Amino acid sequence: MQSPPIKRLTQNLIAEIVEKSRRSARRRQNYNFHELGEKVQRFVNVLQPGTYVRPHRHRRPPEINGFEFFLVLQGELGLIIMNDQGEILQQERVSATGEIHAIELPEGVVHTLVALAPDTVMLELKEGPYNVNTDKEFLDNFPQEGTPESIELVKTWQSYFD
Repeated sequence: MQSPPIKRLTQNLIAEIVEKSRRSARRRQNYNFHELGEKVQRFVNVLQPGTYVRPHRHRRPPEINGFEFFLVLQGELGLIIMNDQGEILQQERVSATGEIHAIELPEGVVHTLVALAPDTVMLELKEGPYNVNTDKEFLDNFPQEGTPESIELVKTWQSYFD
């Protein structure tokens, strides 16, 4: 029986993901190390300034832990934690070179991310399997991606970290 291949996160792979994120209309790109049905989701996410991550939370069935773990490998991001009404409760700066390199959110915490530096690279971990229909619960009072309102909102959020 042949062993599964060893997977590596190399500078060349990061450069490829970064380039795709720069060309993406969403200003971000992820690369999965996992298959969607696997129990542990592990992926690299590259964010560019201006990307809009609509505020959301993760709620999982009781047998699945709904945590989400972010480790910044390059660059810097702002993590904004909100209540159910979308009011900001807390802001965290997470950086490859700053005081906080990683952060883990428990299940049910409403949050969004703001890229504070070009080519911000983070490793994300969460329990799977991934289900596109139930992965995220978005707050209804925030705009959809790609709208003029979402672009203005990102600018406002970025200003909180200036």
